[in-house]
Amino acid sequence: MIFLVRYDRRKATLVDFLTYADEQRQEAERARLDCELAQLREPGGEFEIILLEADSEQDVRHTHRRYFETLEELLRPVPERAEASHP
Repeated sequence: MIFLVRYDRRKATLVDFLTYADEQRQEAERARLDCELAQLREPGGEFEIILLEADSEQDVRHTHRRYFETLEELLRPVPERAEASHP
């Protein structure tokens, strides 16, 4: 799977999170380019725009946690994060 992430650095928030099948690579790359071009037209925009590949959304959320969690969540000790993810 391919994931398009657009993250607002100033606000520390996820703006877009889109999913594409592996065979939609060209569509995902075009969407990334469109986001980058739009950013050039937005004054003061400070975004990270990336494509990630992973087997699942859960894998992306684990390996790139900073896009999905608050600073407070990221700083929690590991055992608390494990307990919170398994109610």
